[in-house]
Amino acid sequence: MNQDDAKRLKSDQDGLLTYEYLANNIETCDDDLAALTDNLVRVDLNGQFTASAAKYLNAIDKDKYAAQISMLVAATIDKDREHRYLSDLMSSLYGPDCTARAKELSATDNNFRRIYKRLYPNPESL
Repeated sequence: MNQDDAKRLKSDQDGLLTYEYLANNIETCDDDLAALTDNLVRVDLNGQFTASAAKYLNAIDKDKYAAQISMLVAATIDKDREHRYLSDLMSSLYGPDCTARAKELSATDNNFRRIYKRLYPNPESL
């Protein structure tokens, strides 16, 4: 990322610019991924772009980007107070049958457990 890009992304208001940069430069931005992820978490107020970036990185290479995905998912959980993005994020990352595997996934993945508890607050559901 050159200095002009860094300056432009630093003034990102909602995460759209950062998400677009990530999506358009995924082949060459590995060295900048930590800064891009931090910027998304900083500027996205409702979780829209942190969720989108997590799903995008998961689709590209979930193992390679596991740390960034985890960070973005955790931020989305904290930011998406109206639960606009959590259910889609959950099924995208964990599969369409994830609610049937809730106990198993909750035992091994803290972010899944947190999303599930937000969407299904009834404690007996696990």
